[in-house]
Amino acid sequence: MNLNDKTVVELKKLAKNNNISLEQGIKKQDLIDTLEVYMNKIETPESVGVFDDEFFESEGQDGLMGSAGDDAIQIEDNSPTIGSDDWHDYVMSHFKSNELIDGNPTCAGLRRVAEILLGEIMFSGPTQIFPATDANGPGRATVVFTVEFNWMNSGMSKSFAEVADVWHGNTDDLFCAHPAATASTRAEGRALRKALKVRVLAAEELAKKDIVNVVQQSISTSGEYNPDDRISPQQITFIDNKCKQLDVNVVEFINIGAENYRSINDVKRESGKKMIRVLNEYQNQTTSIPEHILSYQEDWRN
Repeated sequence: MNLNDKTVVELKKLAKNNNISLEQGIKKQDLIDTLEVYMNKIETPESVGVFDDEFFESEGQDGLMGSAGDDAIQIEDNSPTIGSDDWHDYVMSHFKSNELIDGNPTCAGLRRVAEILLGEIMFSGPTQIFPATDANGPGRATVVFTVEFNWMNSGMSKSFAEVADVWHGNTDDLFCAHPAATASTRAEGRALRKALKVRVLAAEELAKKDIVNVVQQSISTSGEYNPDDRISPQQITFIDNKCKQLDVNVVEFINIGAENYRSINDVKRESGKKMIRVLNEYQNQTTSIPEHILSYQEDWRN
């Protein structure tokens, strides 16, 4: 049995089936070393008679079969609680290397891990689609995607929904040619990471474009750009959508600097440009989101 070919989940299953106690947050290599030591132990002559031939499962089944005996190691379930401090790292340890792009899980990887940790997916699909309407180009498409789980395989259902929009300014050219399909994949990834409570973006949400410059060009459609002008409606919409995506409180966010704004309409256009840049840094994880500005509020304009 080549333990190196198995995922962390499969290795932990082997350990659990064989009553092997594991430390909290154990790394894959340490897990492999622990299992190898245990396998070598049971193969020594001293162990014969304690485990005999019944120790091994029949061919085609996973791993080793646990057995009672003086040499058996006590079982201990060290899986962290959902949402706990250790939960994020625990979830991320389940992804295979080909399911991560620069540390960000792919939608397919999120889907696989979600079924392992949260239960069978009973429904997964777009529940609302707003296709592009621009006849002269790919346009902007928005999709609401819902994932429903048989929660912890308990028979109780639990649903998670998210929205994503795709246009040429926030998507690389290869994918913005199919805005509805790309938006669907992004929205599914967001719904899955919301369900898994992980603090990373899905790989499909990232883009190599300089989104700030693209947005700036789109809002400067007429006349000379004046940084002292009031923030534009397009900038406000972008800030609102990005804060909602990142679960950031809009009012708290626009007031994290030296200025104190009673309304977003008091923000100057140049400051709005800087705010958009900061939000994209949050999304790309080059800057951490301050905890005190978290929690998006739908009625922030009131």
